[in-house]
Amino acid sequence: MQHAVTELRLRTADRMLDVTFADGAVFHLPAEYLRVESPSAEVQGHGPGQKTIVAGRRHVNIMRLEPVGHYAVRIVFDDLHDSGIFPWATLRRLGEEQAGIWAAYEAALAERGLSRDPPPRRGRQSATP
Repeated sequence: MQHAVTELRLRTADRMLDVTFADGAVFHLPAEYLRVESPSAEVQGHGPGQKTIVAGRRHVNIMRLEPVGHYAVRIVFDDLHDSGIFPWATLRRLGEEQAGIWAAYEAALAERGLSRDPPPRRGRQSATP
C-alpha cells in the first residue's frame, strides 16, 4: 500500500505526532496543525468552499489516538474535537504539503483578523489598581 503507516508516535510534551510511512518518509505534524486541518465535516464542511477557519488552537494537544481499521486513525484533541478520521493518505498529504497548507492557514487567519491564540478568559480581574 502506497501510503501505509508503519508507526505513529505521539509526543505530548512537544504537542507533536510523528508519522512514519512504509517507504521511510517521516513527518512531524504539530497537534495544532492537525486540529485546524481536521478532515471532519465540522472543519472541512460538506462540500467545496465550506471549510471553516479554526482559530485559537495554538495550545491544543492530542489526548489519544484511536485506530480505524488498517487505513486511518481518529485523533482525539484536548479541546474535545474527536470527529476527524485521518486516513493514511490524508496524513501523507498533510506531511508533504505542510509548508504551503500552514502558510495558507496563517494568511486566512490574518485576512479575517483571527489569531492562533485562544481568546482571553472572561471574568478574571487584574489585581493592578
